[in-house]
Parts: sequence; C-alpha cells; structure tokens
Amino acid sequence: MKIIYTSVLFLGSVSMFYSQNTNDTISKESRIDEISVTGSRNKKRTVTNTPVPVDVIDIKQVSQSTGQIEVNQLLQFSAPSFNSNKQSGSDGADAVDPATLRGLGPDQTLLLLNGKRYHQSSLINLFGTKGRGNTGSDMNTIPIGAIKRIEVLRDGASAQYGSDAIAGVINVILNDRNHGFEGNAFYGMNLFKSPGDKDVVSERKIDGTTFNFNGNLGTKIGNKGGFGNFTVEFVNKERTIRNANPEKYSSPREKFGDAKSQNIYFFGNVELPLSDGLKFYSRQGFSHRKTNAYAWTRSADADGNIPEVYPNGFNPMQNTSITDFTFDNGLKFKVADWDVDFYNAFGSNRFTYDIDNTINATLGIQSPRGFNAGGHSLLQNTTGFNASKPFKVLEGLNVAFGSEFRYEQFEIIKGEEASYAMYDINGNIVTPNTPQGLLVTNPISGDVRPGGSQGFPGYSQAVDKNRNNFAAYVDTELDITKKWMISVAGRFENYSDFGSTLNGKFATRYAFTPQFAFRGSVSTGFRAPSLAQKYYSLQFTNFQGGNLVTIQLASNDSDLAKTVGIPQLKQETSLNGSAGFTFNTGKFTATIDGYYIKVKDRIVLTGNFSQDDDAIGGILAENHIDQAQFFTNAIDTRTKGVDVILSYNENIGSGRLTATLAGNYNEMEITKVNTSDKLQGKEEVYLSPRERAFILASAPKTKINLNLNYKIDKFNANLQLVRFDKVKLIGYGGADDYQLYGAKVTTDISFGYEFSKSFNLTIGSKNLFNRYPTLQKAHVDGNTESGGIFDPVQMGFAGRQAFARLNFKF
Repeated sequence: MKIIYTSVLFLGSVSMFYSQNTNDTISKESRIDEISVTGSRNKKRTVTNTPVPVDVIDIKQVSQSTGQIEVNQLLQFSAPSFNSNKQSGSDGADAVDPATLRGLGPDQTLLLLNGKRYHQSSLINLFGTKGRGNTGSDMNTIPIGAIKRIEVLRDGASAQYGSDAIAGVINVILNDRNHGFEGNAFYGMNLFKSPGDKDVVSERKIDGTTFNFNGNLGTKIGNKGGFGNFTVEFVNKERTIRNANPEKYSSPREKFGDAKSQNIYFFGNVELPLSDGLKFYSRQGFSHRKTNAYAWTRSADADGNIPEVYPNGFNPMQNTSITDFTFDNGLKFKVADWDVDFYNAFGSNRFTYDIDNTINATLGIQSPRGFNAGGHSLLQNTTGFNASKPFKVLEGLNVAFGSEFRYEQFEIIKGEEASYAMYDINGNIVTPNTPQGLLVTNPISGDVRPGGSQGFPGYSQAVDKNRNNFAAYVDTELDITKKWMISVAGRFENYSDFGSTLNGKFATRYAFTPQFAFRGSVSTGFRAPSLAQKYYSLQFTNFQGGNLVTIQLASNDSDLAKTVGIPQLKQETSLNGSAGFTFNTGKFTATIDGYYIKVKDRIVLTGNFSQDDDAIGGILAENHIDQAQFFTNAIDTRTKGVDVILSYNENIGSGRLTATLAGNYNEMEITKVNTSDKLQGKEEVYLSPRERAFILASAPKTKINLNLNYKIDKFNANLQLVRFDKVKLIGYGGADDYQLYGAKVTTDISFGYEFSKSFNLTIGSKNLFNRYPTLQKAHVDGNTESGGIFDPVQMGFAGRQAFARLNFKF
C-alpha cells in the first residue's frame, strides 16, 4: 500500500491528503482545488482560498497506515490541537472519551455530519475524568468505514453555525462512492512489558486484543446520478489491565486499564434526483456500544463489603449500553437562482448502566449481586433551510442566509430501588435524618454501611425536560480584488429556557504573491448551557469520617439552587481572534496560525458545600442535606496559542518522500472565579485548586507531530513521532499534593504492500517503544485521580500494540 502525506496551504492551515498514486502530488490541481464545505458557504470556495484555517483529513488513507480504529484516537494522533484521553474508573467516561480542541471544554467544539448539526451524547462528565461538568459529542458513534474525510475548522464559528462552536467545528463527511465494495479487517494486540523496574504489572502478557471489520458498498440509483453508500462495521476490543506493582506501590485499584467494548454500526448515505433541479438526500445511522469496565476495588474490610459474600473483597463491574440513532433527510433545489437546502436532522443517544459483581451492603447477604442503575437519554431534532447565491459584484460576492428550529429533550432514567436506596436493620428505606442506631453497621470496622450499588449508585429521581430554539443567520463573502477577500457573518438565536444571543464574525485573506498570503479573523461566540447541565440531578450517600453524608448534586432549576443563590445558567460567551501566514513553493509549505480565545461564564461543577458553611449551611440543614454542589457559570478563561505546520515532498531514488512536522503551543489561564453573591470569598470551595488543574490539563502545553512516509513501487513505509508535553495534576490533599507527568514521545511505524489494485496489507506497531506515563515528580497522598498507578493523560496507558490491517475491494 502506498500512502503519500501532503499538505496544501490555505489561510495558514494545512490540508492533509493521502494518495496511492506516486504522481498524485501537491501540484495536482484536482487536489489543490478541492472544495471545502466547512467555514464557507460559497460553493466555489476551495481549501486554498478560504478565509479561515481548515484541515481536511482523508480518513480512509490515514486509517490504513495506522493502528487507530476510532475517530477520536485517529484525530488525537494526527491533529496537533485536538486531544482525547482514554479514561479508567471514570463511570460513563470509560465508554465515551472526552475530546477537546485547543484545550477548551469537550462541549465547546461543534460536531457536524455532512454539514448538519450532530447530536451530543447524553453523558455529562462528573467523576474521575477531565471535562467535569461538561457534556460533548461522541464522535465514536460514527464508524471510520463510513467516513470519506473530516474537515476541522480551527476558528470560532458561532456566528456561522451556532452554539458550541467556540473552539471550532469538526465536520464529518460521509462516503459517497457509487460503485463497488471495499472492506477492511484489522487485528491488534497489546504486548505487555513493564517499563522501568517493573513499576507496572499486568494479568497477561498479551491483552487488549482488538478485531475490527468494516464493509462499504456503493451503488448507483437510477440513471440521473443517484447513489447509495452503505457501511456496516463491527469492533470487539478486550480490556487492558495495568496495575501498580504491590511490592512497590499501594493503590486502591486492582483493575486499572482500558474497558472491554463491543460496537456495531450501520450507516447509509443516499442521494436521489427527483427531477431537474430537485434532489432528495438521506443519511441514516445506528450504533450500539457495550462496555465493561472495572470500578474502584472494595477491600475485604471495607464498609461497603459483606465478608460472607465477598471474603476477599470485590471489584464492581460497570456495564454500559449506548444506543445511538441518526436520521437526516432533505431536499436541494433552486428558487430564483438561489440554491436552497431544506432539511430535518434527527438524533438520539441513550446511555444505561447495569452494575455487576457488586452489593447493596445495607441489605446484607440478601442483597442482589447486580442492579439496573438507570441512565440518561438525549433527543435532538433540527429543521431548517440554507440558501446561497453568487452575485457579480467586484470580483465576486456570495450571499447565504438561513434559519433553524431545534427541539431537544433530556431524560434521566430512574434505576431500581435497591441500586440507590439505603436500608435499616428492618429492611426499611433510610432517610437522611434516621437515627444512627437503626443503621446497619460493619461488624469489622463498626462503621455504617453505605447503601446503593457499590461502584456506581443508581439514579433515584426521574427527569424529563425539553427546550427549543430558533436561529437565523446571514453569511457573506466578497472578493474585492483577485488578491483580497473579506467575509462577514452574523447569527441570532433565541432559546426558550434562557433568552437570546447575537454574534458576529469578520475574516479576511490577502495574497501578497501566489505563494505567500495573510489571513485573519475576529469573532464573538457563545455556547448554550446543555440540558444536562441545567437539569441533571443526583442524590447519593457517602461516608466521611465514619458518618453517613447525604450529597445532593442539585439541578440548576431546583428550589435548593435558588434558595442558596445559584443563578440560572446563561450562555458562555467568547471573543476569538486569529492571524497567520501561509507560504507555498509546491515542494515546501509552511503555515503559522496564532489564536486568542477569551471565554466568559464557563459552566463547571462547583465543589461540595457543607452544613458548616457560614453562608448556606443553615439552608442545607433545613433541607436535611449534608453537602451540595451545583452547576454554575463559575469561571472566565483566556487561551493563547499557535499552530505551526511544515511539509516537504521530494523524489528520492525511485520513490517519493513526504515529511510533515506539525506542532501546537497552547496556554490557558483561569482569569476569574465568578461566585454567587451569597458565596463570595469562598472561591477555594467554589472551584478548588484541584479542579482548576484538571481544567488546565485538558491539553498538554505543547504537542508536536512528525510524520514521514516513503513509497517506492508497491511498497510504502510510514513513521510517526508524537511528543506530548508534561502535565501537572493536583491530588486530593491540596496544592502540595500533586502529580507531574513528564513529557513523552510515542513512536508508530507501519509497512504496507500492494499485492494488486484490489488487495493490500499493512503491518505495524503503535507506541513501538512501549512508553507509559511517568511521574517525573510527585507528592501523592495515597491516590491518583483514577486510583491507579498513574492518571489517564494524553498519550494513553496501554503500552505497545502490534497490528495488521487487510484492505480489499471489488
């Protein structure tokens, strides 16, 4: 298999293309002038002359040369400003990887599918993970086999696309091939070897075995250019276990590592001309993911254990089931020379939990060993239209406008009673003010036993909330001269649950020479609070110092939040600026993108306020709540950074070498903590140093990616080096309890051979030199955030993987 990695310059960005043809180089007009559909509604705007940086990634060719089978991880190791961390011991986040662009929140990047808004996951990140208090989209609900390319707009775009586009936009473009069948079979396995002096131990020498198969069929429909493209995909991944060596470290987790998962997908992309000038299109998507992950260990003498049932303690198992639907339909037609797209985009995500190998300790030996803990779901339906038309003004004017109406519904699904309840010695449900003498105690420690399913408590309250919003936008582009163009956009949105917002954007590009150009933009942006952030509510019990503690995660619309003075959630607002240059000589390209993003009123989850608090403690006591935390617009942040991308192509001998060096420098600071009036002066509880560190660690300060590809005849080799900068996290014991993870370089290598035009094989290794996170310096008070030997950081924690990928088509 031959893969060529080239870079096309446009507005300080890079477009990444991969080809199996040695003559298909950067000089080919068909590649350079490919139309970009993200960031511009001008149908003639190519990636070389758009006014904002857009990366175009050919997913098929990238995936064939790497061991990545998920969209998140593929982007993590190919786009410098994109970061996505595998999690362990993080409840639902073990199944959905939080992803960020330019270090902002998981919910501050908008995901599109063929240009239409894609629904978010119903999961809100809460415990043991980055992006706490944030929702976000789950890109891994879209199979790699169904994707033609991904366009990444690295610029604020709320004025063009609406909420969530503060950091940028990721637009997934589905396959539209209209003939033939193409299949991929992938097999990979992690080859365990402990780094250092056996710091890490594992249950097996080979684990994490992964099998992936996808098949894509394209067919013509009718004789007027209609087509259908359909993908089925199956993924089975076994877990990896990376424990701390008990002879060297004490750890509260016996089972730390990647979750076991099984995914099935079906995606379709259909277009059908109905008459001259009228086209119907439909995109259908279904995915189902089952994951199996270990929670924290309960030791034999833990208050949550029943020794008669688990004499050696136990490791609760979290089984999650995620069912995801997409159904987009639309019509494209002309009205008075305007190109019109009228559409309806539907999406839903349902996330449920079953907890096994666990117990409700207050039920003793009569307790079930498994529980239905409930879950959550999100539904989104968007109806809208876009219209655009070019005008002969100066060197060309394009005007686009449109409108959308969106309906959203969020539900919390109540779990079975025993999954959340606490019982007394007579089997009756315990309320927070129950006398201590009636509670079930541990005969070993004498402490009160916790109720609910251990490892993950069930949802005790059902929630069903909805909202709608109306949006209208105008987007214009004017080529003043053949060298200079400007773009102006504005968007108005009104939400039924918090009000209205108006945003604008100005962008420009000036080509000093055919090889050298300047581009820049300034825009305002916003992100609407998600329904989960407004209405998520959870009450659970915990034990602190041997005492039963009732903790209320209060929804933003609750009476408790109103009584203690937590204001109604409002939109996050942003100011984005970028400027940069591009230089292109054909063989050599260089781009530099500087950016500045100021975000006000970011929504996070506060710390726990207790009855001891002199401001609201009395209110909590009156409501029989020991501790409470809230969603609120708590912080302002400022992010500065730069993207630099260099690319070089050269014929060497009988083959061709392509080299690309891409780097991102990103620095974020929290400029203000916005406490409510009643809680002024309590910033250290409102947002503790530990929580601040997790926000700032959403991305490494620097990330550098070097990719080398050499192709000669039917053979090609690909080498990729990625350097992740150091990461500092704060532990449970305050600012002096921290973990500093040193910078690391991972090495991926692959070799491909084309046996024929329809059959090729690639073998290789991810993380060839078996790099693990390393605590460069630590003051640790017993626990990392994950409970394992190290925290989940950008490079992952599974070690080396060997893989083989077979591609065939007919």
